[in-house]
Amino acid sequence: MSTFVLVPGFWLGAWAWDEVAAPLRAAGHSVRPVSLPGLAERAGETGEFGLAEHIDDLADLLVREDLWEVVLVGHSGACAPVGGLADRMPERICRVVYLDSGPLVDGSRLYDLWSPDYRRTAEASVVDGRLPMPSWEYLDSQGAAVEGLDEATLARVRSLATPHPAGAYRDELRLTGAGAALPHAMVSCSFPLSQVRELIAAGHPYFAGMAGANWELRELPTGHWPMFSRPADTAAVLAELAAL
Repeated sequence: MSTFVLVPGFWLGAWAWDEVAAPLRAAGHSVRPVSLPGLAERAGETGEFGLAEHIDDLADLLVREDLWEVVLVGHSGACAPVGGLADRMPERICRVVYLDSGPLVDGSRLYDLWSPDYRRTAEASVVDGRLPMPSWEYLDSQGAAVEGLDEATLARVRSLATPHPAGAYRDELRLTGAGAALPHAMVSCSFPLSQVRELIAAGHPYFAGMAGANWELRELPTGHWPMFSRPADTAAVLAELAAL
């Protein structure tokens, strides 16, 4: 059985993984869903939380709970802290999984991946160092597709979402390369896997590394929020990857 550490994307907390964690636990796996500092039940924590603090918090979790052979899963914007943790503690991790996301390169920021319009809108929206969740319509227009989510789910997620620390997307991710050889996987949801393969073949700097033998590529067609739109299937593909 595997040990999963599930890190949600922007504005979400550990609660986002409830319907994914349940079938994994029922199958006998150990599952640790994460709320990063400043989010969800930790929204009241004071301080300016940046990428370094989020990586530190994940590292503290692995040490505090003595976790080894971890299947480390990052959804969307969690690619940054997940990549940082894998670089810092590769000896504790058996596989890194990017869920509708992908790895950042050394010295990059999530901010660098956003469209100019999204950058302007985000920076204008920050209040007290935190970025509120934009409307579903705007997120959908920026590629965070809401396919598979009904109105009740959209309303529930909106009610539980909390503003995200702006440092998480403004800060550069610094990597040593220590985790590069770990087994990795990408689960493509809101964009076709064929498109990913084209970017790999073209040598795109964010995708070129996925050509390595230590990478597994999977497709789970849905929107950008598979833990809500296809939770049982998300759990199944994570269990499949953990068993490789």
